[in-house]
Amino acid sequence: MAEEKIKVGIIGPGNIGTDLMYKVMKSKHLQMDFMTGIVESEGLKRAAALGFKTSTEGVKAVADDKDVKIVFDATMASAHIVNAPILKAAGKIAIDMTPAAVGPYVVPCCNLDKVKDADNFNMVTCGGQATIPIVNAINEVCDVEYAEIVASISSKSAGPGTRASIDEFTQTTRKGLEIIGGADRARAIIILNPAEPPVMMCNTIYTIVKNPDEEAIKAAVEKRVKEVQQYVPGYRLRVPPIVEGNKVTVIIQVEGAGDFLPKYSGNLDIINSAAIAVAEKIAAKMLGK
Repeated sequence: MAEEKIKVGIIGPGNIGTDLMYKVMKSKHLQMDFMTGIVESEGLKRAAALGFKTSTEGVKAVADDKDVKIVFDATMASAHIVNAPILKAAGKIAIDMTPAAVGPYVVPCCNLDKVKDADNFNMVTCGGQATIPIVNAINEVCDVEYAEIVASISSKSAGPGTRASIDEFTQTTRKGLEIIGGADRARAIIILNPAEPPVMMCNTIYTIVKNPDEEAIKAAVEKRVKEVQQYVPGYRLRVPPIVEGNKVTVIIQVEGAGDFLPKYSGNLDIINSAAIAVAEKIAAKMLGK
């Protein structure tokens, strides 16, 4: 007898949505059921070829489907502002892949247990998922006064949705660094690197701490990296903490799993992997596990 799973839908059949589909197919508690967009696309064709329901009616189609319990919104920030109340009215749990931030910010290894009863989960940004865990870890031992992150991603892995939401990316990441990371003040920068061959996602994290303790910082960062690796295996400490007075510098590299996208698309892989971790937790609760 097949194990019971929770059916999910995906709005947005682009790179993020398609990669999510393949990740859901590997999930223990999630069952891929519905892919929807607003126009015919390669993503919808792939979903249909795999036997999943598809539609070009956008959020309405998945909101009207009574079987779907969890919905990933992989559109863009402006679209999720419209989609969120429709999904809520339909009784769906929304996992927001955009920087819209309608619901609480979620970074699985930092605060999922605190917000697990929400009905809309904001996955912050790819840069946020990569850097907030490190800032949060440093803050737990040394009190971060200021955090600044520079997320450098391959230009090829930045699709139309990412490019249309860059302003929201910087603001949402900054807020996430403060709200979840614990920094008193923060700043976020994103760089689209056109290099050939494409480069891996690289995140440089600068913090100013009030109570520097080099050994405590190194131990906290190493522990946190291992926690993130539980759901993002390609998450690596490229440069361990460099402590210079009250300034701490850490560099993180993210290699994608290659489920659908190239491995250099670590930016998309980390936010998708984090979203799957959230959905798995919700589904397990629904299944009484």
